[in-house]
Amino acid sequence: MKGRASPQRTILVDGKPLPELLDEAMIRAVVHGFYADVRRDPLIGPIFNAALAPDEWPAHLDKLCDFWSATLLRTDRYGGRPLPPHLRIPGLGEDHFRRWLSLFRDTVQRLCPADVAALFMDRALRIAHSFRLAVAFSRGEDTTTIAPIAGDGL
Repeated sequence: MKGRASPQRTILVDGKPLPELLDEAMIRAVVHGFYADVRRDPLIGPIFNAALAPDEWPAHLDKLCDFWSATLLRTDRYGGRPLPPHLRIPGLGEDHFRRWLSLFRDTVQRLCPADVAALFMDRALRIAHSFRLAVAFSRGEDTTTIAPIAGDGL
């Protein structure tokens, strides 16, 4: 039986079609470029390098690519829980989240067109805020005073 080809699914993000240039290759470039910078960073590099042995990084980068693919391209490749490992990091605080966001911003601005960089940053800012709230809550801290970090405040 002949039929019509199934139409390509249009992914909408905040009511707008996803930029065509955002694909798996761009996600991979961002993830790998960003975490190369993270691993060398004097503030947050030691946290990541203590948590992951050198031979564990390839699998972790694959998992992070899956996470961003699910987050931005709406694939179903990621099935993990990203928050729990962060809750176990002693002393994780505001400076760490700001540095993570600053490095991420630098990476996406370097590698992506402006509209794609903005989409990545919007999601990163939301994730950082959610994680900051969860970390504070898990420590029994007052979360009502935690405001989102603004991208222009990095």
